[in-house]
Amino acid sequence: MSVIVILGGGPAGRIASLRLASAGKEVRLIEQGGVSAGIGGQCLHFGCMPVCALNDVARFLDMAGRFEGLGLTGPAPQADFPRVLKEMQAIQAKIAAILDHETRSAGVEIIYGKAGRLDGKTVWLDDEMIVPDAVIVATGSRSNIPAVAGITLPGVFTPRTLGQMPELPEHIVILGGAVMAAEYAYIFSRFGSRVTVLSRSIFLKTVDPTLRAEAVRELSGVTILEHADLRTITGDGRVRGITVKTGDAAQDIACDAVFVAAGLIPRSDMISGIRKGSSGEIIVNEYMETSVPGVYAGGDVTGPPYLTPVARHQGIVAADNILGKRHTFDITAIPQAIYLENELGFILNGSGTAKPLSIPGPAGPDTFWSVPTSRTGLAKILVETNGSISGIVSASPGGGLIAAYMAFLMKHHFSVHDFEEFIEVHPTTDGVYGLAKYASELMKKNGS
Repeated sequence: MSVIVILGGGPAGRIASLRLASAGKEVRLIEQGGVSAGIGGQCLHFGCMPVCALNDVARFLDMAGRFEGLGLTGPAPQADFPRVLKEMQAIQAKIAAILDHETRSAGVEIIYGKAGRLDGKTVWLDDEMIVPDAVIVATGSRSNIPAVAGITLPGVFTPRTLGQMPELPEHIVILGGAVMAAEYAYIFSRFGSRVTVLSRSIFLKTVDPTLRAEAVRELSGVTILEHADLRTITGDGRVRGITVKTGDAAQDIACDAVFVAAGLIPRSDMISGIRKGSSGEIIVNEYMETSVPGVYAGGDVTGPPYLTPVARHQGIVAADNILGKRHTFDITAIPQAIYLENELGFILNGSGTAKPLSIPGPAGPDTFWSVPTSRTGLAKILVETNGSISGIVSASPGGGLIAAYMAFLMKHHFSVHDFEEFIEVHPTTDGVYGLAKYASELMKKNGS
């Protein structure tokens, strides 16, 4: 059968299917979920889009509270949390329908409701065996659920079950210490819940220390317990509390909900005959090739960093190599962001010898009324001795976008000296470009 089979309709699989179909290939995309529950993958249904939707409302409530505190407006509004979830799901379904139409219109055959199995290069759909020309495994990831007593109690939620939350919790405990935990801590706290975060190690430990401090500042009102070992979740038919150990002391914390944001695990249990890593991630090379010739993989199933743009690019690389175009995946200078009060964008490729420069974020759109509380964000760059930029931090309303463009410039070896003729839009809330110009002036003044 002259067909290319793609397992999974998330960012990696869907983009790969479009690329292959546009080249005239017959493509069969297998998606376990339905139209409104599968295509679009983790990002649309359980990751990026829910965070965007909820963060929009959380920021609105945050800003309304600030205006009220300054005496500019009347009492700040309150959100109808169940209605927010309902409307969010309706929009997600609409996006999924658009993606379905776009994919089918490109000539891709989509088969919903079947997970598909892969053994070597043989694909199984129930009892149907397919030996395709090539396969792309893009089966995504699942929530990392800790094995603790009480984890199955009603009132324990994950990003996949968030839509089933009946009402806003009075006190929610969030398990996790990385980006997902931080974003949901901000969301729930601004919606009005009391929030406690349990981090097994240092909160946001892989993030630049300056940005981590900014994140903690933007999570004002959230209790963050570091080096916290969750022992049990307690309740009598529903969540009533937790027992956690921090240091040598154990304490009981009353709560009415637990949200698991402890990261993701590659979803590869239906894949056999292919080399995997210790967490189940499918091992690939820079061409997204697996250990089996003709079988490729991309997206979350290949392991961290679990980022949608990375998954999309990996899907493109896999498709191009199936088409005979030698295309490699470069993991350097990957932009990331944490969405709190500001977008905390960052790229960190520092050598350890880079010199840091940082300034508070300037006043501008979405930050002008933050000046009284000094919550305008910040900008930071890491500059090597030759002027190259090896890292940036931008905590601002557009920090994520700034990080994306700076990552591109860093990949193309732009230095601080290349910013001498750069003119930014005004007014701006970003200080990265100005810092680059300042660093260039300093280096020239010092003869470096």
